[in-house]
Amino acid sequence: MKKDCQEGIILIIVLWVLTVLMVIVLSFSVMTRSETYATLAFRDGQERKFIAEAGIERGIVELFYKNVYRGQAMLEEDKKVWRTDGTPYSIPFANGYFTIRIYDESGKVDINNLSDLSGIILKNLLINSGVIDQEASAIVDSILDWKDADDFRRLNGAESDYYMSLPKPYKAKNARFDTLEELLLVKGLNSDILFGGNGRKGIIDFLTVHSNSRVINIISAPREVLIAVPGFTPELVDEIISKREEMPPGGSLGVTIPPESSKFITQGGGSNVHTIESAGYKGEGKPHFAIRAKIAIEGNNKYRYVYYKSPVYLKQ
Repeated sequence: MKKDCQEGIILIIVLWVLTVLMVIVLSFSVMTRSETYATLAFRDGQERKFIAEAGIERGIVELFYKNVYRGQAMLEEDKKVWRTDGTPYSIPFANGYFTIRIYDESGKVDINNLSDLSGIILKNLLINSGVIDQEASAIVDSILDWKDADDFRRLNGAESDYYMSLPKPYKAKNARFDTLEELLLVKGLNSDILFGGNGRKGIIDFLTVHSNSRVINIISAPREVLIAVPGFTPELVDEIISKREEMPPGGSLGVTIPPESSKFITQGGGSNVHTIESAGYKGEGKPHFAIRAKIAIEGNNKYRYVYYKSPVYLKQ
């Protein structure tokens, strides 16, 4: 009887040891598998990043190529230049591909060159994004007050006396904006309006501090900016977008512009600063790595980065 008890205890101990060993082996297996998947995910992410970076470099090359053929009305089929109005281009690369969109900053609203006249475009842009009329007027006036050199407040604007009364006081800059994010310091503007949220589309993609122009270049302006130009109807905007798809470098749109709109827009020319958005994909998968960069094309075949963010969220 005593021998049977001892054998039973030994059996139980053996079973417990086997159970512990199985748990250890299983834990090690799960950990190894997790590490393997993490390594593969990191590798795939790095490959997508490098593909996206290749897209940025390709975009820069296309901008130089565009400058070479600037002003030429006709080009051979194999010498087509890329459009700078946000048209997407997809290019195979290595074991994946990248998509690129290039935006000429002259097609956006330059807040540093905003005036009481051109402020109507920004107001319309705000209203179209879901801001009510009165709030839109206050935001435009406050932006103008923020960057002007005086302390005289516009009807719906704000100067240092307003900002100094806030819980965390600061003064109006009374100078040009350095970045678009600086708009968050201006009365009436918040992250939902600027970046989007709560069912509202943000306006930051339609603003710039780099075009150095008071007017909108309709050759490269996004639809949202075109529809905000006084006198532009949805039908006219559709016509402009349709005509510029086949317009050669140096050509003209050939559309009739309403007289009341002519003082707000220009055709042709453009800025030397462009935004390039590149998304890198591996294989046929949907996950991507995206980069946004602003490039200033300078003389003597030189360029410089004005802005670079990696990674970013892009609406594909």
